[in-house]
Amino acid sequence: MASAELQGKYQKLAQEYSKLRAQNQVLKKGVVDEQANSAALKEQLKMKDQSLRKLQQEMDSLTFRNLQLAKRVELLQDELALSEPRGKKNKKGGESSSQLSQEQKSVFDEDLQKKIEENERLHIQFFEADEQHKHVEAELRSRLSALETEAAQHQAVVDGLTRKYMDTIEKLQNDKAKLEVKSQALEKEAKECRLRTEECQLQLKNLHEDLSGRLEESLSIINEKVPFNDTKYSHYNALNVPLHNRRHQLKMRDIAGQALAFVQDLVTALLNFHTYTEQRIQIFPVDSAIDTISPLNQKFSQYLHENASYVRPLEEGMLHLFESITEDTVTVLETTVKLKTFSEHLTSYICFLRKILPYQLKSLEEECESSLCTSALRARNLELSQDMKKMTAVFEKLQTYVTLLALPSTEPDGLLRTNYSSVLTSVGAALRGFHDVMKDISKHYSQKATIEQELPTATQKLVTTNDCILSSAVALTNAAGKIASFFSNNVDHFIASLSYGPRTASGFISPLSAECMLQYKKKAAAYMKALRKVQQSLEKISKLEQEKEHWMLEAQLAKVKLEKENQRIADKLKSTGNGQLTGLAQDSTALPSTPGQDDVAARTAQEPVQSTSLVPDVESREDLIKNHYMARIVELTSQLQLADSKSVHFYAECRALSKRLALAEKSKEALTEEMKLASQNISRLQDELTTTKRSYEDQLSMMSDHLCSMNETLSKQREEIDTLKMSGKGNSKKSKSR
Repeated sequence: MASAELQGKYQKLAQEYSKLRAQNQVLKKGVVDEQANSAALKEQLKMKDQSLRKLQQEMDSLTFRNLQLAKRVELLQDELALSEPRGKKNKKGGESSSQLSQEQKSVFDEDLQKKIEENERLHIQFFEADEQHKHVEAELRSRLSALETEAAQHQAVVDGLTRKYMDTIEKLQNDKAKLEVKSQALEKEAKECRLRTEECQLQLKNLHEDLSGRLEESLSIINEKVPFNDTKYSHYNALNVPLHNRRHQLKMRDIAGQALAFVQDLVTALLNFHTYTEQRIQIFPVDSAIDTISPLNQKFSQYLHENASYVRPLEEGMLHLFESITEDTVTVLETTVKLKTFSEHLTSYICFLRKILPYQLKSLEEECESSLCTSALRARNLELSQDMKKMTAVFEKLQTYVTLLALPSTEPDGLLRTNYSSVLTSVGAALRGFHDVMKDISKHYSQKATIEQELPTATQKLVTTNDCILSSAVALTNAAGKIASFFSNNVDHFIASLSYGPRTASGFISPLSAECMLQYKKKAAAYMKALRKVQQSLEKISKLEQEKEHWMLEAQLAKVKLEKENQRIADKLKSTGNGQLTGLAQDSTALPSTPGQDDVAARTAQEPVQSTSLVPDVESREDLIKNHYMARIVELTSQLQLADSKSVHFYAECRALSKRLALAEKSKEALTEEMKLASQNISRLQDELTTTKRSYEDQLSMMSDHLCSMNETLSKQREEIDTLKMSGKGNSKKSKSR
């Protein structure tokens, strides 16, 4: 298996490497083509320069020809000037010679006119050729610069890919070495596993034989000894009372308490958000204290004023759900009847959101149509409109899933038991979507508040209201994030606790059977409680019997001691005589005595001859002992009850403190995790910032170097063009002057 996985991984890596090599070849070919195009363009530029030089040479030849013609014209003009005085002297005799000079002059004039026209035409051609050359040269230079830029980019891409391929090759080599080591370890482990497998197969065979024998014996005992199987029918077996899992119930109550706290925070944030939105409508874009707001905003404000009647029931429904989860109940979807009430309250709140959504969108459109609304503010309003639609849609999705979860407690056929886990997963996804929507609302509203604060007509009341709305949106975002994290952390426990119920896999059949099961469970708990009380009473009776026997022995010992004392006193009285007996009787009456002792003393005074003892008789003595111990028992009982009440109170306080301590530790762990994540995000962002800063600095330095080189080349080319222009202008000026 390990070698097959390694071979598959090597094949994937080889395919990826071949793809990268093919891409590298294509990029290299593109770079070579671009270099060839650049060379062809340079060759064309050289050819254009050669044609420019040829035209310049033709221009020079034409200027030389013009100079020759100009000299010839000067000579002809000199000859004409010399011929004119001769003509004046020989007017009369030389008419034929004057006619000849006139013909020569006309011929010269025609020839001069032709040369002038030809010169002008050549100048026009030279100017057009020069302009065309400049245009072609500019196009070629721009194209050359673009191609050089593209070639540099391609070269940079090729270099980056080369580095990437080298890194990939090095990484693959390292992975190959690691995988070889790992494959060796896996082969060794595979050998050990084979040996263990053989041993396990032998043990399994022995166990199978042993269990087969035990199964046959058990089946024979069941068939012979068990006349009735009460788990045969699942419909009746669903009424069996499940085993009470107190830890599960405490966990569910703890989770319900956390959910109640989160819902309370969410309700507070929703109330603040709707209330501050109502206050904002009253002051922007028209202040109701100064002018009358639009009928649409009036209706919207009226609806928003009713938000508490829709939001508060959410907290109440969650509170009732929390109170219904106790240690004595069995908490599954079939027994959480109060979830239906919470679902109904959530449905009414969704109706409220649907009712206010069109007014909210129209109110934002009115803000966009206001003269105070800028383009940036209009864009933020459009984003908020989309966010409000998403928020309503997310609440509708969440309400749908909560309604589905409430079906098993009211309509057993409405939701199959196999779909419970998928519905719970969808609830977690909807909560995460709600958190994302609230983050967008907070961001867009923060941007909107910043833009409105910069408006010249922004009042302090508007700024304060915007801050309040922003704080409530942030509170909503935090509450949504906490709820989403809480649900995602506990969704596995919710899914695992769905099987908590009767012992059979089918679970509860209907809400009625679940209710009957809870009634049976309560009766069983009451019966167990009564048995516990009876057991406690029996234990108390046994203790009292033991104490009674103890005190009876003590009483017998006291009685024996008393009889001995009486006998001793009687013997002493007989020895001393009657006179001393009377003195002893008077002394005994002077001592402090109890009511029973007073009666005994009176009897001894009246019948001195018959009485032979100074202590009470047997009945009064038993009454005294009985009264004393009864009073002592009453006192001890009251002290015991007081101690029991104090211990119960102390136990309740300790339990509450332990719960608070557990919640505090959980919150501390969550906060530490959040702090760790925040610190990690901060460090990651700082690293990204430094890397992007360095990359931008490198790119800027490369671009600046490239621009400097391009500027140098352009300056050189401009100097060459300027020299060419100056030479062409000088030649044209000379030709014109001539």
